[in-house]
Amino acid sequence: MMAKQGYIPGDVNSMADWEDRIEKANETYSRFVPEAKPERVLASMERKLGALGTYAFTAVGEMWSRPQLSRRDRSLMIISVLAAQSRDEELVGHTKIGLRHGLSRDEIEEINLHIVAYAGFPAAMAASRYMDEAFCQAFEVDKITDRQPADHIGDDERMSRGADVRKTLTGGRASEDPQQDLTNLRAQLGDLGDWAMKWAFGEVWSRPQLSRRDRSLVVIAIITALGQEAELAFHVPGGLNHGLKAEEIEEMMTHMCLYVGFPRAVEGMRAARQAFKKAAE
Repeated sequence: MMAKQGYIPGDVNSMADWEDRIEKANETYSRFVPEAKPERVLASMERKLGALGTYAFTAVGEMWSRPQLSRRDRSLMIISVLAAQSRDEELVGHTKIGLRHGLSRDEIEEINLHIVAYAGFPAAMAASRYMDEAFCQAFEVDKITDRQPADHIGDDERMSRGADVRKTLTGGRASEDPQQDLTNLRAQLGDLGDWAMKWAFGEVWSRPQLSRRDRSLVVIAIITALGQEAELAFHVPGGLNHGLKAEEIEEMMTHMCLYVGFPRAVEGMRAARQAFKKAAE
């Protein structure tokens, strides 16, 4: 009998490692593709993709089984990354996986509002179309028709909500007075500060469809995927203030090496650790 490629015949420990990884990958793919047996999925992927298929099954499967983040958190993160990068075909698949991991349709759609704020309307509009494709397949319907509009609110309410978000993001360092906080943002960013305060923080961030912890997870994932390390200096401490643990943020960077590549994941990890260090001072 031919030995498994990459293993020394008789090397019991190496084969045990391989079997352990396969077991974890099987568990992951039983959720990813519940209609097929994992061993058949692996065989099909290797037949079609060769070594790429092997790694798509084993590395991806093992990563998703790690306990440092829940599967729900991982889906929230990866859907955000795929939407930000316009990975359309993968987004359809992972939207359905996210539903299996416990995310609601409303929660998945809420990701797109942060895609707008951090990656732009074109990316969010495209993501919405592919999410719809996944929802229609998952729910066996022809069209999604029951969406609700955003609150129609004036500037006073936007300012109040924005100041509350800024207060929690900054751990209380932002001014409690909405007008003073807006003045501070304007001093830093000009008119862009108005849009950040009233729309990004006052409308998008303040919505109840996702917790602020989840929103921080989504935003950290998006800006890491887009290579915006400077923004992590603000949003990593914000994530800690919103209830994310440092270990969870590091696990996000670890997971993203498979979805954004090692260079951006490495830079994300470096920026996150620098932010941890500064937050602890």
